[in-house]
Amino acid sequence: MSAQLDHAPVTPYAPAPGAPAELLAQLRAGRRADTWVPAFEREWAAALEESRKTFSLGGLYEVLQEWQGLIASAPAVDAFVASGYDDSDFIDMAELRGRRR
Repeated sequence: MSAQLDHAPVTPYAPAPGAPAELLAQLRAGRRADTWVPAFEREWAAALEESRKTFSLGGLYEVLQEWQGLIASAPAVDAFVASGYDDSDFIDMAELRGRRR
């Protein structure tokens, strides 16, 4: 007989207790604060509500990871945009999907 989990495994990533507050402080200090702070707060509130219903911290951890990644990659994206790289050959996948309908 094999034992089976009766619940989903815990996400291996476990942020420090103050990570959400630190992340929010970083967002508020950034030049994108007007758009990023409300977006983070909406996602955090939704994940918090889901956490209350499921007794799982996984959704909260995911929101933190996604926003930490966004903050970490922002300087590279800014540098790319500032470089003037010609992306006119970019294929807009949403536009392509719209043409198929």
